[in-house]
Amino acid sequence: MNCIIVDDEMPARKELAYLIENNSDIEILRDFDDAPAAFEFARQNSPDLIFLDISMPQLDGISFARQLQQLDLASRIIFVTAHREFAVEAFELEAYDYLLKPFSEARLGLLLNKLKTLEPAEVSYPEKLTLWKSEKLRVVPVSELCYLEVKEREVHIFTKDEAFVVVSSISSFQKKLDPKFFFRCHRSFVVNLDKIEEIIPWFNHTYQLKLRGIENPIPVSRHYLSDFKQIMGTF
Repeated sequence: MNCIIVDDEMPARKELAYLIENNSDIEILRDFDDAPAAFEFARQNSPDLIFLDISMPQLDGISFARQLQQLDLASRIIFVTAHREFAVEAFELEAYDYLLKPFSEARLGLLLNKLKTLEPAEVSYPEKLTLWKSEKLRVVPVSELCYLEVKEREVHIFTKDEAFVVVSSISSFQKKLDPKFFFRCHRSFVVNLDKIEEIIPWFNHTYQLKLRGIENPIPVSRHYLSDFKQIMGTF
């Protein structure tokens, strides 16, 4: 299970992150002081949990949740706020919980224990992705993706003819893709197995992959070699 933390106050973000990291197995993907940036990250990455402040500039937490609801994501929202008066509206938006600041470690512990009982959601994989390109949202069939490459905190997504960039970790973005077709072959690369045209022996008993329509080969590192051979059949 993973989460993001959205709060314009740094001490509040740090305290919550510390308590989550020391009292649960929840992975904190990122924390944000900028609600619009957090919304875009959530839209692209669909985190399991969003710990969300309400009183924030640019985009308040209630508006954030209302807009997120329209996207029909599976993310659960947990409001973390000093304002009691938004509780009814929060639960009308189907918030999972409502933590009042200042909250005790015991109160957060009750929430974290409750989260452990959640049944994992049934996994489904989209056939299309919406990706930004030249200030426009493009609808891209997943079957057209050739490979992903991570560079710093950005994932570069390549089709035969185009490239897109999203702010994400490669492991988070890969969760959107069906593992029957998309394989992590290197710490920096995920490939579409259906696009592999040639498997080329490389140094140190590793391989490079020639993908249809892609000029540069993609490396298979030793760490992923055994799984790759199993998926592709013994060779």
